[in-house]
Amino acid sequence: MDIKEMKRRVCQAVDDNAEKIIALGESIFAEPEMGFKEFKTSAKVKKVLDDLGVAHQDDVAITGVIAPMKGRNSNVRLALMGELDAIVAPGHRCADPATGAAHSCGHHVQIATVMGAAMALKESGIMSELDGDIVLMAVPAEEGVELEYRQSLIDQGKLSFIGGKQEFIKLGVFDDIDMMLMQHTDNSRKAAAGGGTGMGFVAKLVYYKGQESHAALPFQGVNALQAAKIGLIAIDAQRETFRDQDMVRVHPIITKGGDLVNVVPADVRIETFCRANNMAAVEDASMKVNRALKAGADAVGAEVKIVDIPGYMTPYECPEMKAVVEQNLKEIYGEENVVPGMGYTTEANDVAHLIPTVHCTIGGAEGIAHSSNYEIADKDSAYIRATKALLCSAIDLLANGAEKGLSVKKNFQAPMTKEQYLREWGKLNV
Repeated sequence: MDIKEMKRRVCQAVDDNAEKIIALGESIFAEPEMGFKEFKTSAKVKKVLDDLGVAHQDDVAITGVIAPMKGRNSNVRLALMGELDAIVAPGHRCADPATGAAHSCGHHVQIATVMGAAMALKESGIMSELDGDIVLMAVPAEEGVELEYRQSLIDQGKLSFIGGKQEFIKLGVFDDIDMMLMQHTDNSRKAAAGGGTGMGFVAKLVYYKGQESHAALPFQGVNALQAAKIGLIAIDAQRETFRDQDMVRVHPIITKGGDLVNVVPADVRIETFCRANNMAAVEDASMKVNRALKAGADAVGAEVKIVDIPGYMTPYECPEMKAVVEQNLKEIYGEENVVPGMGYTTEANDVAHLIPTVHCTIGGAEGIAHSSNYEIADKDSAYIRATKALLCSAIDLLANGAEKGLSVKKNFQAPMTKEQYLREWGKLNV
C-alpha cells in the first residue's frame, strides 16, 4: 500500500471516530487532576486501550501509561505522547472545586489525540503496512508546579525529577525509542512544528526561618516575612542586569507567609523559577536570585535554605524530522496557516537532547493559557486535524522500510547521552 493510500485510510478512521475522540477530551477536561495525581485520567486512557485490545504498561512514574503498537518490522520506534496533568485555575468553569485544577493548557486534547491515533491505527489496520513501531505514551506532570509536594516525592525515593518526561528518561522509557512526536493546542489559530524559542528553568524552594514572638513585642523575634520581602526586593534590583535577548523571567510566589497574625512570622516559604531562553542565562539568573534571597536573611538576622531543583532544558531541534511534520501540517491546515515553530517551557526539551523530537503547536483554543478563560473553540482543528497530523507524520517516518525515520535517526546529533543528562542536569549519581 502506498503512502497516499495509508494516509487516506487512517484519516478516514479518524473521521469515523471523531465523536469518540472529542468525547474523551471533554471527559478529561471535566475532571482535571494535578501532576502525579492523574489517576482518573490514567484510568480513562487504560479503558480506551483495553476496549481496543491494545496491551499497555501502567503506573509508569506513578500514573503514566505506555502502549506499544507493533509494525510489520521494527526498524524505527516512534513515540506519540500526550500529557495527563492540569494546571491550577480555580475560576475556570470546569475547575475541580477541591483542588482548583483546570485543563487551561490543552493537555486533555493531547491525550485525546494520542488515543484517537490508537483508534485509527487499530481500525485502519495500517500497522501491518509500516516498518516501525508506534509507542503511545500518556505522561504525567508536565507542569513544573507544586514544588514542595514533588520534592517530598523525591525525598521519599518515589521520583527523581519534578517532570514526567524527565522521570521517563531516568526510568529508561526512552532507551529503545528512536524519536518522539507530540502536539500542543495553541490559541494562535495557526500551526507550527517544533519550537526554537522555548525556555528552560531552574526551580527553587526557599525556606526563611526566623524567631516567633508576640506581634506586639517584635523586638523579641526575628521576622522571616521581612527577610523574604527584602529578598524579593533584592531580586527586583537584579532585573536590570538581565539581558533583553535572554528573555529572563523570575516569578516568585509566597506559599506561606506566617502562621498567625499576632505572632511574628518565623516560617516563610517561597517557590520560584529562574527561566530564560538559553542555559547560560538560566544559570546566571539562578546565581543572582540566590544571592538576593540570602541578602534578605542577612539583613534581619534570619536563616534561609534554598533548594535548587533541576527544571526543564531549553529546546534542541531536529530540522529533518521537523520538516516532515511541517509538510503534513501544511497539507492538513493549509500552507498559509503554518508558521515558524513556536516554543514552550516543557520537559519535551529534555527529551529533545537525547532523541529527535518535534513538539507541534496547533491552533484551536481561545483565551489565555493557564487562565480561567481558556477553552477549545475549534474542536475540528484541535482534536481531529491534530490527530491526522500526528498519524500522517508517523506514516511518512515509518513507511517504505522506515526510510525517512532511519535517515532522521542516522543524521541526528544528540547533544547529550542519557548518562550525561542524569549526571549533569539531574545531578544524579549514575
